[in-house]
Amino acid sequence: MISMNIRTPLHFDDYQLIDSGDFEKLECFGSIVTRRPEPQAVWKKALSEQEWEKQAHAYFKKDRTNPEKGEWLLRKGLPLNWNIAYKFDSMHIKFRLGFSSFKHVGIFPEQADNWDFIYTQTKKIPQAKVLNLFAYTGGASMAAAAAGAQVTHVESIKQTVSWANDNVALSDLEGVRWMVEDALKFVQREVRRGNTYHGIILDPPAYGRGPNGEKWILEDKIYELSELCGKLLEPKNSFVVFNLYSMGLSALVLENLVKETFPTQGTYDLGELYLLDNATRKLPLGTYLRGEW
Repeated sequence: MISMNIRTPLHFDDYQLIDSGDFEKLECFGSIVTRRPEPQAVWKKALSEQEWEKQAHAYFKKDRTNPEKGEWLLRKGLPLNWNIAYKFDSMHIKFRLGFSSFKHVGIFPEQADNWDFIYTQTKKIPQAKVLNLFAYTGGASMAAAAAGAQVTHVESIKQTVSWANDNVALSDLEGVRWMVEDALKFVQREVRRGNTYHGIILDPPAYGRGPNGEKWILEDKIYELSELCGKLLEPKNSFVVFNLYSMGLSALVLENLVKETFPTQGTYDLGELYLLDNATRKLPLGTYLRGEW
């Protein structure tokens, strides 16, 4: 059974999308307001340029030669790192945020709705083992660990794994195994070893590099990745969260992949993740599929 939905976090007190438009977004993370590019914000801003300039503490200026990189222009005295928290039920997790050269600050707030699902599903499974691939700074890993899972956190960038480790420590959690490795190579090896997991979380980038320079292009690798993960998932009492943030790829891509490569008889919920700005515009931030077995 499949349902199509749109989802957004409902109770993220430390985050707010203030405004969006003209290919930018104005956001508040705790006490810090950031201004950065957003390719899907094709409409006009609700607030004036003067108001954006007044509110933003940090502005990301793109590099003209490399649109994926740039530099942050910060107000004088602004801290380079700060903490925010997220709470759901008895899950209390914390994040150390900072300014990266790729416009990120260490969190994708739209994923909070997925963290709720991961926490809820993991709570149902005794001695759950959860695999988090392309795990970034560990939001999903912390959600699973907070529910009592043994978590395997796989990320190809060593500095990002260290960042995630800081977040886990900040949240007073344990039970996370850290793997600095190419995700596809890791799951290939896990299949050969006959290992299985009760939960699998996949959040692959459109393109990237592994720790040894391995080239990742989503469209080239996604079927093999999904097929291998289907072999790693326990056929019963299990779940999967599959995200795509690649403009042009529909949630129906995820539906077809999971139906073909994961165990049959699952129940799926798929659609788009979004954030709602103060002018009630829905900013789309990727597609998702959640499956339960």
